Amino acid sequence: MRFEADSISVNRGLRRVVQDVSFSLGEGDVLTVTGANGAGKSTLLRALCGLLPLAEGKLRLTSIGEGEDDPLIFREHLHYLGPQNAMKAALSVRENLSFWRDFSGGTVGLTIEEALSAVELPHVADLPFSYLSTGMKRRVAICRLLVSRKPVWIVDEPTSGLDSHSSELFSALCRAHCADGGILIAATHLPLGLGKAQTLEMKTLYTFIEGDEFFDAEEDA
Repeated sequence: MRFEADSISVNRGLRRVVQDVSFSLGEGDVLTVTGANGAGKSTLLRALCGLLPLAEGKLRLTSIGEGEDDPLIFREHLHYLGPQNAMKAALSVRENLSFWRDFSGGTVGLTIEEALSAVELPHVADLPFSYLSTGMKRRVAICRLLVSRKPVWIVDEPTSGLDSHSSELFSALCRAHCADGGILIAATHLPLGLGKAQTLEMKTLYTFIEGDEFFDAEEDA
């Protein structure tokens, strides 16, 4: 399996946010996306998942059969963990993870109990999500990646709110995912300790759209 981007660009409103990004990732590969706030890291990741349309270029996920050139189809093979935990506060941890397991599809992954044990939270399954600390909430959100199996993980600031020990737990899960042939794309300000990885540094663009034309504004405009 390969996940490839060919000269993709993404607009948000009248602004070009992502310009001419290309990469090619195979089984076990890691791409770290870096850059200042506002440089388009989150926009890029959402576009890779098919949550935002491409203005130009193509994405391709090979070896999945029909739909490998269509993000609306191949996103079924991707996990996306955004900066928000996307959990219902009033539901229990078990109910939240049950929802995400069923909604995400993919092949069967770890049980909820196994996933919670992997992030050292075996005791919280039946607690309301709202009862948890910030770090515990993030660890529960990470369990979404574990309860259904998908070959590509796309994660945006995954260690936000985690202490150093919990961050290392997440890194260990990523290493195991890649060792099993998975692909990881991570936007992060902090190193994940994943060894050899491709790096994509995003730059803030000051390119705007007027009709069918593009023009560059001064940075302080």
